[in-house]
Amino acid sequence: MIRIAIVVGSTRPHRRTAVTAGWVAEVAARHPAVTAGEAAFEVVDLAAYGLPVLDEPAPALFGEYRHPHTNRWAETVASFDGFVFVTPEYNHSAPGALKNAIDFLFAEWNNKAAGFVSHGVHGGVRAVEHLRQVMTEVQVANVRTQVALSAFTDFEITDPARPGMITPGPHQEPTLVELLDEVIAWSGALRTLRHQVAAA
Repeated sequence: MIRIAIVVGSTRPHRRTAVTAGWVAEVAARHPAVTAGEAAFEVVDLAAYGLPVLDEPAPALFGEYRHPHTNRWAETVASFDGFVFVTPEYNHSAPGALKNAIDFLFAEWNNKAAGFVSHGVHGGVRAVEHLRQVMTEVQVANVRTQVALSAFTDFEITDPARPGMITPGPHQEPTLVELLDEVIAWSGALRTLRHQVAAA
């Protein structure tokens, strides 16, 4: 079975990102590959891992993890074949907590696939621009389709300090399904590659 993590890319209290990840999980649960038992999606919340600012003495490239929090995070990431990163846009980029979590590891990311669901005033597209470059460096293949949710039209917000409700426009779910199709297909193909690399 192909296992894909829906990564909640913000650790801020009352995150709209967690609400968005919940919507992604709901749509993913109805995907034909999931109902057929060929794929499974799981929400992975960065806030639950309590990662400090990167504190490993050796670069992640060497895989010499010294701290329990790093090893716990490494085991989680290693267990998945692909990822759907759900991210807000902070100051023209992705949250520092998400970049930090990526930087903790290297081999655990390699030869896997990722898609992006973003949200913000500008749909979070500039955060994803940066994340695509970062993912390429850790050898994660980025699928083309992206879901960009507008803070103005895809959420119902009455209090800016609260996450509000997600109210995606009619085009958003079909776009998300297309993204999931791509992530599932690429994750399966790259799993074969990972097995070949490991065998070599």
